[in-house]
Amino acid sequence: MIDVSSAADLPRIGFAAWSGSGKTTLLKGVIPALRARGLRPAMIKHAHHEFDVDKPGKDSFELRHAGADQMLVASGRRYALMVETPETDDGRVPDLDMLCSRLDPQRSDLILVEGFKQWELPKIEVHRPSLGKTPLYREIDGVIAVATDAATLDFDGPLLPINDPDAIAAFIIDYLNIHP
Repeated sequence: MIDVSSAADLPRIGFAAWSGSGKTTLLKGVIPALRARGLRPAMIKHAHHEFDVDKPGKDSFELRHAGADQMLVASGRRYALMVETPETDDGRVPDLDMLCSRLDPQRSDLILVEGFKQWELPKIEVHRPSLGKTPLYREIDGVIAVATDAATLDFDGPLLPINDPDAIAAFIIDYLNIHP
């Protein structure tokens, strides 16, 4: 599809919002809408808490906790790589460029990023006025559009219908100028 030498070169767009605004719900619609248009999106999600995708009692969990810095679990259907990063456990947001470089550029055409709102990349803000939160576009750089259920906002860019993932996918394709 898109010819790049490194996943760090893939086009990327972020989704930023206050917790509870519906970023994940929106992305669960946008991803299939992009796939229906022939694109293969990769996804990077920032977790604000310590998390674990492995389960206590499983061999991979036990081996990782025994001291393996990297644990790759594989089957014929998928694989997952868990990398311990105690050297960066300082509360800062992980390095998005480093995370992007870990993706396989031959398997994706673009990278969707959830969170990383302070990172320098174009972002679609997900904003629901009913939550009573201040819009992020007033506080952070890089917001190029707002997906919202508000009729109007004091935003200079496009307002996208929050409940129309197809419209948001079309906006992403046009903004990033990617063609399947």
